[in-house]
Amino acid sequence: MTYLEVAVAAPLGHTLTYAWPDNCPTPLQPGLRLLVPLGNRLITGYLLGPAPAPAAGQKIKAVAEVMDPAPLFPAAMIPFFRWIADYYHHPLGEVIKTALPGGLTARSGRRVRLTPAGRDYFTAPEHPRNAPPWLATLLTKGELSPASVRRLTKARDRRLLEDWGRQGYLAISVELTGHTSRPRTETCVVALEERQDRPELKPSEQKTLEILRQRLADRGLIAVARQDLARDYAGARKALQGLEAKGYVRLDERRVLRDPFGDPPPHFPAPEQLTAEQDAALALLLPAVRQRRYAPFLLHGITGSGKTEVYLRAAAATLALGRSVLVLVPEIALATQVEGHFYSRFGDQVALLHSGLSAGERFDQWHRLASGEALVVIGARSAVFAPLQDPGLIIVDEEHDSAFKQEDGLRYHGRDLAVLRASQAGSVVVLGSATPSVTSSYHARQGKYQLLTLNHRIGDRPLPRVEVVDLQNANTVSGRPPLFTRQFIVALKETLARQEQSLVFLNRRGFASLMLCRQCGEAVQCRNCHVTLTLHQARNELLCHYCGFTSRADIICPHCQSPDLYHAGLGTERVESELTRLFPRATIARLDRDTAVSRKKYLEILTAVRQREIDILVGTQMITKGHHFPHVTLVGVVWADAGMGLPDFRAAERTFQLLVQVTGRAGRGEQPGRVILQTHQPDHYSVTTARNHNYDELYEREIALRRGLGYPPFARLINIVLDGVEEEAVRQAAESLARTAQSLCGRGRVTVLGPAPAPLSRLRGRYRWQVLLKGRAVEPLHHLCLQLAKNPPPGVRGGTVKMAVDVDPENML
Repeated sequence: MTYLEVAVAAPLGHTLTYAWPDNCPTPLQPGLRLLVPLGNRLITGYLLGPAPAPAAGQKIKAVAEVMDPAPLFPAAMIPFFRWIADYYHHPLGEVIKTALPGGLTARSGRRVRLTPAGRDYFTAPEHPRNAPPWLATLLTKGELSPASVRRLTKARDRRLLEDWGRQGYLAISVELTGHTSRPRTETCVVALEERQDRPELKPSEQKTLEILRQRLADRGLIAVARQDLARDYAGARKALQGLEAKGYVRLDERRVLRDPFGDPPPHFPAPEQLTAEQDAALALLLPAVRQRRYAPFLLHGITGSGKTEVYLRAAAATLALGRSVLVLVPEIALATQVEGHFYSRFGDQVALLHSGLSAGERFDQWHRLASGEALVVIGARSAVFAPLQDPGLIIVDEEHDSAFKQEDGLRYHGRDLAVLRASQAGSVVVLGSATPSVTSSYHARQGKYQLLTLNHRIGDRPLPRVEVVDLQNANTVSGRPPLFTRQFIVALKETLARQEQSLVFLNRRGFASLMLCRQCGEAVQCRNCHVTLTLHQARNELLCHYCGFTSRADIICPHCQSPDLYHAGLGTERVESELTRLFPRATIARLDRDTAVSRKKYLEILTAVRQREIDILVGTQMITKGHHFPHVTLVGVVWADAGMGLPDFRAAERTFQLLVQVTGRAGRGEQPGRVILQTHQPDHYSVTTARNHNYDELYEREIALRRGLGYPPFARLINIVLDGVEEEAVRQAAESLARTAQSLCGRGRVTVLGPAPAPLSRLRGRYRWQVLLKGRAVEPLHHLCLQLAKNPPPGVRGGTVKMAVDVDPENML
């Protein structure tokens, strides 16, 4: 008997041992999925390797089934997964489950069906008394699905199921669920050599055979899809049965790749020559690639300086060595830009991995990478788990972006895991940005990363001229600042007159950010979250951007029942509406999560901008990153202050980054760029440094502030978030946790801040409190978290309160 170490897809803090017969012909390799028993159910497990023989007398359960013909991930990734589990305080099996494409986690469930005897029993007038609520569903539908049965968590419900099953009132069967992603196949027709006896063919068979042979000859194929023949000739499907029986054709099943690209991405030709700065960067980068060693680089290049071409040249050098390339971008929207550049250069070697793909597309792309068919993968943060056999280059574009941090479940940071994976694989990692995070710049200045700089735009084009407009001094409309100042409107008119394009930026969706009551002054809030509802006028609804709750826009005040409501604040929908009123002859479009509802729609909008079919594009931060629109000469920032007041020590840094990124869209072609930046705080350093394109000044201000306050990179943080449906239970759990942490931390190596309600104190119907752990080194913080996990607060132990550990938090809300 062979013993195996298995991580199960369940919240267990340790791995398990299972048995496998020595005489079984199936060889088992690390990275395979196994179906294993856990308690009284079957669950997916991931094979990590051999396990020590158990102690004498210890009973070891056997593996029920091997689910894969080949490993889903290379064995070299197992230390990577183990590190993640330890560092982020997350079960190892759940880490691997998160890493894999969806639809690959099978588990057994119980389906409950009502028997005829049960229907007679339960519908009798005297039976049963005190019936559970789910019995009515069972009587109506005749059965409960495995998902419905899993929701029956009370001991009484479980006991009733068992009792009624034994009495014959219910039929309980076990079935596998969750295993939904599978290869797609199609039936193909292969023409066989002519038979000597030549059986007589029906007319339909003769016609089908002629069409088949013609298709094979015209296209140089060895097989034709059956459905293609059926499209050419309606009688082909039935005729093929006769042709197969008579030995003229053979029907085979062939795997079909679900193509995530759809229409080919835009083509980007390679430049004829590089700039001197690009050459200098590659002179440092390429030797590290060829030496096959771990080498971290920070590529700080201003907007339009040609960072992407540096990525492409480094990728080509990596592929020439037979190694693979991983490219991470913060958002799916940016992935569509980057994929065009890489597809233009490397064609079918490119694969995509992100949540914008269907489950089947992700499944196919994963297997292309695992098999080595594709050697370049582009994706958002989850692509850091791509099953590359030998990654030689890892690129993190826009490395400063907080979207690389997962905010629920496994709260990992894609950029940090990219650096870790490069160090374990002996590969080069390039962190690229026009506005690097303060922490990454600090690492570069301390020598942890090697700094590469691109300080000039391609063709020595100038950076755009930024004009700051003070909204405090602007002429008011009904006592409020105007949506667009005079300078803003004049700049748009001049740009339209020159037949050039403009981008108008506001990082808020919707028409208005809140609805207010004229009688009591209260704002309409989401019933599930402590946030205001945003008006979306086109849909005539109020929407919560956190939980998705919607309400009709024509409601009465929920506080005083007055119908006298008005909208306040602003959003991209209102900006678009006002611009349409001001410039009725201009073609105006909007790019945000409400309009870019699919990859296809997103690409349609971008293509229209590139082809100069759009005069003014309004958008959120989706328009700020990675786009190259040569005919955009004006960028207007409607309100630069949106993120300045957030209770987050990174608020100024993020405001600067967003402003620099969006201003960088202007003047990337032959004509110089101009930026109109409206703000209530023109003297704030995030605005003045963005106006002057002065990253170094921003960095020095931020690093001095954080050194004085003891924030990263001079300290490490772990945020423990507790949430539950009962506010008092959450508060008590947070207070208990903080007291325990204070008693355990000792010697001042860890500072415990809180407990306190989270700034967003209620989300999706759950109250939220947090306890922040702070220390100069991360090891004492991890040690304290492990101790707290062993002695959780009563509410967490009882299951009424959930506790999540967020290591290196990016979002303090």
